[in-house]
Amino acid sequence: MTHPDGELVLRVMTMPRDTNHTGTVFGGVIMSYIDQAAYVHARSIGLHRWVTVMVERIEFVAPVFVGELVTFRATTVSKGRTSVTLRIRVEAERYSTGQQVRVTDSIVKMVSVDANRIPIPFTSAQTLSGDDGDARL
Repeated sequence: MTHPDGELVLRVMTMPRDTNHTGTVFGGVIMSYIDQAAYVHARSIGLHRWVTVMVERIEFVAPVFVGELVTFRATTVSKGRTSVTLRIRVEAERYSTGQQVRVTDSIVKMVSVDANRIPIPFTSAQTLSGDDGDARL
């Protein structure tokens, strides 16, 4: 059964190195994980190199603290010819209570590209074979 907030694509535990001077996790750390979660979901749509071309406004509605588990769920919003638009929902599990708290939602557009970084249809044959020698995905 699919979760109403999307497919679980990433789950991380926050660490002291992730925090700012006020003791909460940097927004940029969460944004980096959003980007990773979008890639993981896009890769499930097509085995290609995927690049982020757009992230809509991110508004943090709750902080994230050290030691919390942060969950990133993805839902496909729309598909184009070379791109997919995804919604990434971020929730934190409070360390002391286990309560799930919504942190933010974001819309991310990913584009599939070939080895030359040219957009390609994501329905085309896979461009990642594991033996193409390109470690610079």
